[in-house]
Amino acid sequence: MKNLILCASLILSLSVHAFKIDPPKVAQKETKVKAPFGTTKIKTPDFSQCATFLITDFGAVKGDQDKTSQAIAKAIDAANKASGGTVIIPEGEWLTGKIHFKSNVNLHLNKGALLLFSDNPKDYLPAVHSTWEGLECYNYSPLIYAYQCKNIAITGEGGIKAKMDFWKKWAGRPKGHMESLKRLYNLSGQNVPVEQRIMVNDTANLRPQFIQFNRSENILLDGISITNSPFWTVHTYLSKDIIIRNLNIYAHGHNNDGFDPEMSQNILVENVTFDQGDDAIAAKSGRNPEGWRSKTPTKNLIIRNCTIKNGHQLLAVGSELSGGIENVFIDNCEVLDGAKMFNLVFIKTNERMGGYVKNIHVQNIKGSKMDFGVLGIETDVLYQWKNLVPTIERRLTPISNVYLTNVSAKNVQFISRIKGEKELPIKNIYLKNVTAESIQGSEKHINENLINFKIK
Repeated sequence: MKNLILCASLILSLSVHAFKIDPPKVAQKETKVKAPFGTTKIKTPDFSQCATFLITDFGAVKGDQDKTSQAIAKAIDAANKASGGTVIIPEGEWLTGKIHFKSNVNLHLNKGALLLFSDNPKDYLPAVHSTWEGLECYNYSPLIYAYQCKNIAITGEGGIKAKMDFWKKWAGRPKGHMESLKRLYNLSGQNVPVEQRIMVNDTANLRPQFIQFNRSENILLDGISITNSPFWTVHTYLSKDIIIRNLNIYAHGHNNDGFDPEMSQNILVENVTFDQGDDAIAAKSGRNPEGWRSKTPTKNLIIRNCTIKNGHQLLAVGSELSGGIENVFIDNCEVLDGAKMFNLVFIKTNERMGGYVKNIHVQNIKGSKMDFGVLGIETDVLYQWKNLVPTIERRLTPISNVYLTNVSAKNVQFISRIKGEKELPIKNIYLKNVTAESIQGSEKHINENLINFKIK
């Protein structure tokens, strides 16, 4: 009888184990996007079958930054431990500090929800592995940060907003800041480990990005509004498989690019409204030794059906491009009247960058008044670095295969201004049906050191 009972218990135990239901894992959707350089496949997470985690269940309280920050962190941890889940931000304004992602988590903002981020630098310590203008370092945490994560998303009809009163004080470039930039540049050039490049002191004043996805993959941003940013607004670094859609981005502070994909690949940006104090989209790939060591280009970037209310450029390529940039496709975008634009497309580099630029395709674009022109390519753009540090190693940037088709603007100084290096001319620039209503300059096309320039 005892053996019979033991046997029955064992069978029952095995049966329970066999029919145990594991928490649902995050599914993936594959999006295929056609471009002139082929079809790009992008995998992003699907949280539709995952559990939800309401931040108020974890202690979030409106107006209490500490409790809300801790509640969001606990909810993210719970969603991660459940093998996937959606963290819900309910309606109302929620004051918070930094948010650090873990894998398999969707941060979802309900309609009417607003995450308002502190502008106290101490709330973004300890320092994390980040970057500043193409140089890796340990800096203040981005306001929303993911490091080595997979299957992550920010979705919903709500918004995120950065308080800016303090960050504005760091927006200038005083002597202490410039000396810290010089130190970081030299540390990178000497291949000093990133852990020793600590940039959180009283003089560096390196403002953090709003959102940074660092060394992560399978990323989705869908639906939210973003207001203000200490520095670059959305920054992907050494990441891949990214979809950014249906966003409204407004950030008019210093260096407020809308989206900066850096050494990142397989990216779709669609139906986004950009209202920026700097470039709408700025494709980058590291500065000098940082990009040379990684050998990871920004590649397969598709931008379509976007609206630009303001921004220096619709698309900037560089100036940090030492890892290379290739296969960029922009289709069916519009710059609205009243935008303060420099160029529609601006490719910029200098004798220190190296890298390369190739296969840039721009079509079906409507522009407004440009301070400069439709297409600009310049190979001597150094900004504050011109007198900050000398040229340690000279590497020119090969630029080739740039195609503009059905692109129009209103009042411009020129259609194209292309200034290559005598030692390394720019090659293969094709303009088809690229027009402007009026041209204020004396020449439509201002070209130096250019091989194979064709107009139709």
